[in-house]
Amino acid sequence: MTIAKPMPSLKRSLQKMVELLGYEIKKISDEEKLAQLYDKYSYYTMISKSTFINNLELSQSFNHIPGNVVECGVWRGGMIAAIAELLGSHRSYYLFDSFEGLPEAKEIDGKAAQEWQQNTKGSNYHDNCKAEIAFAEKAMQLSGSNKHQMIPGWFSETLPEYSPKLTDIAILRLDGDWYDSTMDCLRFLYPQVKQGGLIIIDDYYAWDGCSKAVHDYLSTHSLSDRIFQKENICYIVKS
Repeated sequence: MTIAKPMPSLKRSLQKMVELLGYEIKKISDEEKLAQLYDKYSYYTMISKSTFINNLELSQSFNHIPGNVVECGVWRGGMIAAIAELLGSHRSYYLFDSFEGLPEAKEIDGKAAQEWQQNTKGSNYHDNCKAEIAFAEKAMQLSGSNKHQMIPGWFSETLPEYSPKLTDIAILRLDGDWYDSTMDCLRFLYPQVKQGGLIIIDDYYAWDGCSKAVHDYLSTHSLSDRIFQKENICYIVKS
């Protein structure tokens, strides 16, 4: 009895179906993993689930760039802790925050920013985004990181001292809200980001001051780096 062999075209089609099925299973598995990371760190972040997951997807897509991960504006540390668990404990993670809340919003930050800060009873005020450093330390412990450093203080005071030491930044995540804070981060840390590295700017679509700082910095330094968008996340790939 002779068993007919599949036609080459049919064989290729079956192989393609198997590959696609494997891809879909992997995709679902990845999505579940990222959702689980949000659940694990939801107590340590005020970022929405969809935005949190988008940050993780974006960070994961730059995992091939070796180097440090820096976050400026960490609140309780949930976002960078999840990134640390995702990217691995072989990297060094640096967490900059005043841990005293936000500085006073100025006219350049926009009317909405000033009104938000004045509305101390607002549901998303979060005590002017103040959080004790112990929260961030706990979140990083949960991530399994053993190479992280907390740098408390205002950016204008801490970044001049620490930036010369951070010459190998692969991912820089900025969550400074206001113009001055964002500009300080860009001024001291943007030059330290590696070529092809990722800069996530959390508040670009939220606050006028943040977006103005980004435009002013790129323009002042005559940089042609593009601003990209992943749903509601603004990011730059350093050229």
